[in-house]
Amino acid sequence: MTDNPHTPQNPEPRPGFTGTQVLLMIALSMAIAVLVTFFALRLFLFPPPFKPVVLSAGEEQQLSRKIEMFSALANAETGQTEHQPLPDSPLQPEKYSEEGASREINFTERELNALLAKNTDLATKLAVDLATDTISIRLLIPLDPDLPILGGKTLKINAGAELAYRDGRPVARLHGVSLMGVPMPNSWLGGIKNVDLVKEFGADEGFWKAFADGVDAISVGDGSLNIRLKE
Repeated sequence: MTDNPHTPQNPEPRPGFTGTQVLLMIALSMAIAVLVTFFALRLFLFPPPFKPVVLSAGEEQQLSRKIEMFSALANAETGQTEHQPLPDSPLQPEKYSEEGASREINFTERELNALLAKNTDLATKLAVDLATDTISIRLLIPLDPDLPILGGKTLKINAGAELAYRDGRPVARLHGVSLMGVPMPNSWLGGIKNVDLVKEFGADEGFWKAFADGVDAISVGDGSLNIRLKE
C-alpha cells in the first residue's frame, strides 16, 4: 500500500523552555519590576534638587543692566529717584523725570532662573520654563518630618499657565497643576483652570484690573519674556 501524498507528515517537535529557563525568566521579570518600582518611588517621593543656573560673565553684566533699568522704572512709578549713592557719599538732589526711560522688561529663561539662584533659597526647589505663550514651573516642597505618611518626603508640583496679549489686553489662563505627576481636577483649583483671569476678574477693582491697566504688551517666547508697560 503506497503512502497517500496528501497525508500530513508528523511535524518535528518544537524546542520549548525548560523548567529552569521559565524560573529564570520569572525571576528576571520580578527583578526588573522591583527596580522600576524603586526608581519610580525614588523619583516621586525623593526627587533630586534642581541644578541652579550659573550665568557667564557676559550674561551677568547684561542681567545687572536689566535689574538697574527695572529698578529705575519701579522708582519712576513710585515717584522716587533711582540714583544710588556711592559708599560714604550723601545722596545728591535730582529732578524727577521720565524722559528717555524705557518701559520694556525683558528677561531670558536663564536670567529668571539665575535670579532665583542668587536672591532666594529656591534655587534648588523652583525652576521656570518659558515657551510660546506659556510659563511653566516645577516646584519641590520638603514636608515636615512629623506629618503622617508623607512626613520627610518631598512634594513635587508642576504647573503651567498661558500669558499673552490679544485684542488690546493681557491674557492669563491657568493650564493646570499636577501633584506628584497627577493632574489636579478643576474643582480642586477653584474652577479657574483654562479661565482667562483678566477677562473674568479684570472688570472689578483689584490685582487683575490694575495688572491689565498697566500693561501695554506681553510676549512669551521660547526662552524669553518681554513686557511693555503703559505710561
